[in-house]
Amino acid sequence: MRAVVLTEAGTPLRVVDDHPDPADDGRGGEVIDVIGCGVCHSDIHVADGDFGGALPMILGHEVTGHHHQLGPVMVYAPWGCRSCRQCADGLEMRCADATEAGLFTDGGYAERMWVKNRRYLAPLDGLDPVAAAPLACGGLTAYRAVKHGLETLRSRSDGGRALVIGAGGLGQYALRYLRLQTDAHVTALDTAPDKRSAALEIGADDAVGPEGLDGTYDVVLDFIGADATLASAGSAVARGGLIVVIGLAGGGLEFRFGVTPHEARIMSSVWGSRSELDELLDFARREPEIVQPVEPVPLADAQVAHDRLRRGDVRGRFVLTP
Repeated sequence: MRAVVLTEAGTPLRVVDDHPDPADDGRGGEVIDVIGCGVCHSDIHVADGDFGGALPMILGHEVTGHHHQLGPVMVYAPWGCRSCRQCADGLEMRCADATEAGLFTDGGYAERMWVKNRRYLAPLDGLDPVAAAPLACGGLTAYRAVKHGLETLRSRSDGGRALVIGAGGLGQYALRYLRLQTDAHVTALDTAPDKRSAALEIGADDAVGPEGLDGTYDVVLDFIGADATLASAGSAVARGGLIVVIGLAGGGLEFRFGVTPHEARIMSSVWGSRSELDELLDFARREPEIVQPVEPVPLADAQVAHDRLRRGDVRGRFVLTP
């Protein structure tokens, strides 16, 4: 089968036309024919060697495909150990021994993909497999992050105020979710004028640069996670508010009594649970606008997609199509 392989961190992706087919390796599990695979910034991190599994490896964790019995499906990529407390609670993305498909084992930059267990396949039930592919990570990660803040926003008599830091792919999902699920006044913060414009088109009430913040916010979602963005989050969060850190930029924030506003909380948020993936797909069927515009790219042009994503030369999301 054709697959796109990362052979060494920091080197270009390699197109392999005769890669071994997972259907022939006798591991059990399930095999799907890949229909679409979103290109995510996490793929860039793996390609750069920031994290990830042993190489060579097939990247790709935002995967949709066709299963011979279930039909069109979406892959839930955080495969837990199924024996720890986190897995027992249905929170496999927290499992210390989880194996994320496409990040630590072969993923969906290929014509076919092996999936550990059928429970990791979510039927699409009418959603377009190419357009919906980025929901598997970008959409799900933002969904869980917003969900953390819903109770705080809904408890405010005026609907509350929410700040989304980073109006790229994940931030744009969050803006849509906030608008559809809350009455909050929603502000997007981004240094790029085009992303601020996109945020306003999506439905943000305001879109500002770092110097344009006004007042405090009950919920702050940081999809960047750099020192500078966390400093903005810390200065903008209200008393009793919540900061949710989703971005992987590795920044830090001073958190101590007298500096952090009284009873403000700070937490990280990672991916989403298997049940939340079902919730999100149901949500997308009810609210089709959740499915963002995508740009289909042939599988053989995966490196082109990576290069363009690095430059920010994309509106919406790239989806590789075998």
